[in-house]
Amino acid sequence: MGFGTWLLFIPACFALNMAPGPNNLLSMHNAARQGLRIACLAAAGRLLAFAGMIALAASGLALVLQASATLFLLIKLAGAAYLFWLAFQLWRAPVGETDAAGSEPRLSLWRLARQEFWVAAGNPKAILIFTAFLPQFVDPRQPLGAQFAQLGAAFLVLEWLAIALYALAGMHLGRLLAGTRARRLFNRGCAALLGSAGLGLLLSRRPA
Repeated sequence: MGFGTWLLFIPACFALNMAPGPNNLLSMHNAARQGLRIACLAAAGRLLAFAGMIALAASGLALVLQASATLFLLIKLAGAAYLFWLAFQLWRAPVGETDAAGSEPRLSLWRLARQEFWVAAGNPKAILIFTAFLPQFVDPRQPLGAQFAQLGAAFLVLEWLAIALYALAGMHLGRLLAGTRARRLFNRGCAALLGSAGLGLLLSRRPA
């Protein structure tokens, strides 16, 4: 892969990484409630899901999803249902109790990472993005596996940078949420956005 390919790929990829979506919203919310470090570590669940999707795209198995309306529908319904469930949990999350330092009670890192994983894995359009996006930068005259590995690794590095930026924004926002009412409004705002993302996923159609 030449320098010119990377010059095109990196800004296009980073724009994709920075696009607002349920996972980035989740990182922002986790940072506001649990801190920057926890949000960045929890996002490893998302990276694991994306790494699996990139491997599927490289192997050509993603074409099965693209061709199967039933499989696309099943994954879409499961993903939308999970987003609605997260939105419901956030809407009802208690905000009155804090620890001795006055911060939010700590949630399990494993639990937050699982949330990141399932939000990413429950979006069938994500794997189709990899199927449509990465091959644009692949040179068919060179070994395909190595190129997909390089592009996939670059995507994951840029994704983690986007995670850190969203988490940083969430951390600064969290400092403004000192009062119980402010934290409740923040939770419910995030719940509304996650619910909207679930509705958008539910209404999405499989690309022709």
